[in-house]
Amino acid sequence: MIRLRALLIKEFIQMRRDRLTFAMMVGLPIVQLLLFGFAINTDVKHLSTIVFDQSLQQEGRDLLAAFQASEYFDIRYVANNYQEVTEAIESGKSKVGIIIPPDYTDNIKHGRSATVQVIVDASDSMAASSAIASAQLIGQIRSQELLVKRMQGAMGKQVTQPIDIRIRPWYNPDFISPFYMVPGILGIVLTMTMVMITSMAIVRERERGTLEQLIVTPLKSHELMLGKIIPYIFVGYVQATLALAVGVLVFDVPLRGSLALLYGLTTLFIIASLSLGVLISTIAKTQMQAMQLSFFIFLPSVLLSGFMFPREAMPQFFYQLGHLLPLTFYLEILRGIVLKGIGINFLWSQVFALIVYIMAALSISIMKFQKKIA
Repeated sequence: MIRLRALLIKEFIQMRRDRLTFAMMVGLPIVQLLLFGFAINTDVKHLSTIVFDQSLQQEGRDLLAAFQASEYFDIRYVANNYQEVTEAIESGKSKVGIIIPPDYTDNIKHGRSATVQVIVDASDSMAASSAIASAQLIGQIRSQELLVKRMQGAMGKQVTQPIDIRIRPWYNPDFISPFYMVPGILGIVLTMTMVMITSMAIVRERERGTLEQLIVTPLKSHELMLGKIIPYIFVGYVQATLALAVGVLVFDVPLRGSLALLYGLTTLFIIASLSLGVLISTIAKTQMQAMQLSFFIFLPSVLLSGFMFPREAMPQFFYQLGHLLPLTFYLEILRGIVLKGIGINFLWSQVFALIVYIMAALSISIMKFQKKIA
């Protein structure tokens, strides 16, 4: 018992000295609870919506007010033509488009069925399902209100359905799960491997005692950082190619956009992930710490990037926190090119964000890395 007590005291002292590992052990469960408790919500509300109201009369405004009051649709944009609706949905600015025809008010007043078109971005199947169910329910409620008025003055005449909500799911109309999940899994695989591999790069050199050999070389800090990153870019290409091949050949995932553009922007994401891994490597002192920090990045990447849960359903704080993760922007690029077939003209904001992320991560890594033995 005396020997065991001495060993226990030693372990607790060592745990106290390794403050980063101790903070990870205490902080990681708290972060997980906060993420799962507050950020994860399958009831998707406040979907960005664009409206093209061609009737411009009170009846159309009443219907739009019903959509807005449901809290499932946030009307943020007003289109002047159908092309603006298409561009807003393709670019990802809007998840839903509501188009009210010019004869909507006349049909309502004359007892005819008034058709309203609701376009839904079905590349995000969970958000699309929520939007479709809510739009249909709003149409039914408004129809019941109008039916009551019509039946009072119908005097035995046949009464038609007042409002006919026509749903048009784009990009994945059959809600095939692999179409949504496979591009996301590609991003997850690249994140997990690229960050974890490079996060132990400098730490491994330090633990093996080879860091001294690098220090005495004429290599500059930025050259060492690039030397740790460039070889793994080709590993990322291999992983991306294999994942795309399996997705297309096994799961029949469509590749509607440019393959060259996809590879070009994948390069940016791979470099961003590797840069994040190198940054972790300059912070961690042991490979165990590097692995723990990598997992600390990996978990929010899965939960906050939109891989599994729609970001629109998250509280504003966690929604903005997702912008600190390169996977958030890469998933928009992946699903945009693979499912929507959009080009670089709709992806400039995501590309700019990845470039800024790379520059920031590499700059901090270079500043933290000192060409001396820590």
